[in-house]
Amino acid sequence: MEALIKFVEDEFVTKKDFPEFGAGDTITVYYEIREGEKTRTQFFRGVVIQVKGTGSTKTFTIRKMSGTIGVERIFPLNMPALQKIEVNKKGSVRRARIFYFRGLTGKKARIKEKRS
Repeated sequence: MEALIKFVEDEFVTKKDFPEFGAGDTITVYYEIREGEKTRTQFFRGVVIQVKGTGSTKTFTIRKMSGTIGVERIFPLNMPALQKIEVNKKGSVRRARIFYFRGLTGKKARIKEKRS
């Protein structure tokens, strides 16, 4: 059954070329917003908290600080409104899901940049 689902996803779901990213990376997501008749591009820049799922059901969660309030947004990777993803910084973290990042403030909320 799983092989059949994978076959259908590969055949019929359109793939976009996005860069590889993981938890701890700072990325900018550009997506299209439709307001009535008009469409405009908006971006959301923040730290990736988790990447979840496989294939066409893959999603990722981004967290940013808007003033003193933390804002999180979940994006499906196959969302038609996604235009592009830019990786701004590669972060060095030890976990695949950094939920502890929600509780950190100030200097503790910094993520070390991965040495290349």
